[in-house]
Amino acid sequence: MKATTLLALLPSLALASPATSLAPRQQRGAVKQLCGQYDYWSNDQYEANNNLWGKGSAQAGGSQCTYIDSASSSNVAWSSTWTWQGGPDNVKSYVYVGRKVTRGRKISQISSMPTAITWKYDSYNNMRANVAYDIFTSADANRDNTAGDYELMIWLARIGGVYPIGQNSGQVNVGGRQWELWIGYNGAMKVFSFVPPNSGTINSWSGDAKVFYNHLQEKQNFPASSQNLIVFQVGTEAFTGSNAVFSVSSFNAAIN
Repeated sequence: MKATTLLALLPSLALASPATSLAPRQQRGAVKQLCGQYDYWSNDQYEANNNLWGKGSAQAGGSQCTYIDSASSSNVAWSSTWTWQGGPDNVKSYVYVGRKVTRGRKISQISSMPTAITWKYDSYNNMRANVAYDIFTSADANRDNTAGDYELMIWLARIGGVYPIGQNSGQVNVGGRQWELWIGYNGAMKVFSFVPPNSGTINSWSGDAKVFYNHLQEKQNFPASSQNLIVFQVGTEAFTGSNAVFSVSSFNAAIN
């Protein structure tokens, strides 16, 4: 899927070719390796995309591969290696794993969206990136899943001084945790980004994504009764950096 979205800023440097980085993963027995611009994988509950939608803005080149290290109907472990350089204000990729979504479910009809993730960046040089959930909704249940009417982002990290789309509207308490709420527009799509204050990092998070919609419905007039869930995914947006190794030891999500 080509993500048209996301935050706001910054670039990268070049690493070994994809072939160089693939061999160790193959020896470790990765379930699937994805190195093409939109290479895709799925099982019965989850899907993944090596989504290099902005690679053309890397004037000095780069590459990225994503690996499904293990997968079941209840959990996915995955990782991604990348280097991007040039185009410092442009996102190069949003590689992700997401819960498959059955179309035609209004946010108001969903009781909970429990999810948990444990992740880390093992290594990197001069990196600018984020780690974030990305959730789209649309009044049209069959809308193409590259965009929606509304985008909800739950940031777990901002590295190297990147920022969300829009303006910081202040801190809010959602799910028992303080967040900065940033509000802006990506084209016609309204974007709500919940970000840890003071550039904090959350390497392990377990929560209910639905409570963010409850907050938006109450405080921001989010139309939960008319908006259909389109995508429910988590990944990392890469701007610039070299020899970055992103690892998710465990990710799960459900839609109830």
